[in-house]
Formats: sequence, C-alpha cells, structure tokens
Amino acid sequence: MRQHLFRRLGSFLSIPLAASLAMSTAPSMVRADEAVHMETALRLASLLRSARSVIASEQALINDPAIGDKGLTGDHVLELATKAYLEANGTEPLHDGQDPLEARLIEAQMQAIRTVMADNQATINADGIAFKGFVPAVFGRLVNESFASFVGTEAQVKVTAPPDLVRNRKAMPDEWETKIIADDLMSPDWPKGQVYAELTELGGKPAYRVLVPEYYGTGCLSCHGEPKGEIDITGYPKEGGREGDLGGVISISIFR
Repeated sequence: MRQHLFRRLGSFLSIPLAASLAMSTAPSMVRADEAVHMETALRLASLLRSARSVIASEQALINDPAIGDKGLTGDHVLELATKAYLEANGTEPLHDGQDPLEARLIEAQMQAIRTVMADNQATINADGIAFKGFVPAVFGRLVNESFASFVGTEAQVKVTAPPDLVRNRKAMPDEWETKIIADDLMSPDWPKGQVYAELTELGGKPAYRVLVPEYYGTGCLSCHGEPKGEIDITGYPKEGGREGDLGGVISISIFR
C-alpha cells in the first residue's frame, strides 16, 4: 500500500518550510526519516527556485548586446539566491544543526549552480548578441544535470510538466510522474500549491519522491501564454497558458 504525504506551498518562487504538514495516514505510520526527506526535498526545490528567479530577474542584463562581462558569476548568483531563500524560509541554505544528508545535497546543488554559471560565461558575456537563450528553464535543467553528476546516487532533481507542455524531451515525466500529475496535481479539487510525496521507486531503487507544482505567473506568459501556437522569443510555440495554470513540476527523488 502506498503512503503519501501532502504539504501546501506558498508563493511561486519560494517555499515556506514552516507550513503545516498534513498526513493522509495515521501519524504513527509516518517514519521520522520521511519527514526529514520531505524537508530536504522542499529545501532543494526552494534553492533551485531562488536561483532560477535570479536568472529570470537578470534577463535584461544577460541579453544586453552592449555589455560584455555581466558580473554574473556563480558566487554572485548564489549570493542573490541565498538572500531570496533566507527571506522565504527564515534560514540560510546551509546552517548549524542541519541534517547531514540535507547539507550534503544542498552543498552539491550550490556547487552545481557555480558550475553552470562558470560553464556559460562565454554565452552570457557574448558581445553584440542580444537574446542568449540562457533562460530560467535552461539554467534549471543544467543545474539539475550538474547536481546529478555530483550526487545522483543519493538524489535527483528534475523540472518536468504535463507531457503536452514539455519542450525538451529530457524533461518528459516518467510513468509515475505522469500519473500523479494527471490524477492528482491537475485534478480540479487538488488544493493549489499542495505538494505530493510518496515512498515508491525510481530506476528500480527505493526512493522518497516529491512533486512540487508550479503555476504560471505573469512573467511566464510572454513565452507560455496566448495566443496558443504563436512563436515566442525562444523559437517555441506558445502553449496558451493563463496565469494560475499548472505549468511545471519540480520532481525530487531521494534514494533510500
């Protein structure tokens, strides 16, 4: 029998970890390590969102063809992301008394952010080129891939979406993600912002898996809004989404 936990999130770009945890099973059935894994998964999602929001806010700078060195180093992005994370969660990503696995995974995610920014300096700082294609979605995918190269045997993070909204085949949801997205996250009675978590498996390995829904904000609609089918700045047809629609899902898996 599957067991799953539900947790509601707040804003689109941040995850308030102080939110109450409601369980679909009796409290005695929920193991302490599952609660720790939930916290770890939400912290990974929150830091990814915080860093991605920095890239979103710096798009005008990134795409300015008249400026060479933008100063967007990994350390600078992490500095800004840490501020956003602290405002959202009341603590920094790394702190005293932190669960050792959580600290190790957060450190790996921070290193992944540094690596991605270092690897893309030539693109970001290219003279005479306006749109660089270094958008938040691309940044997030690259960070998740780098993260997997560091700690992929312990955890994985992926940004996916309902299959008809996926633009990059690497982001296609697997069978489990597809089912939960369709049956739960896209259900009309699913509380908006609520997280889905379940003890299941990934690649034949036992895993604690968490799905964090993300909804289109006003800033998303220039690429993902209406009119449906119109080509956006990245060269993809718009999905026809509206503010508040489910637009993506952060999928976090922590192996047991």
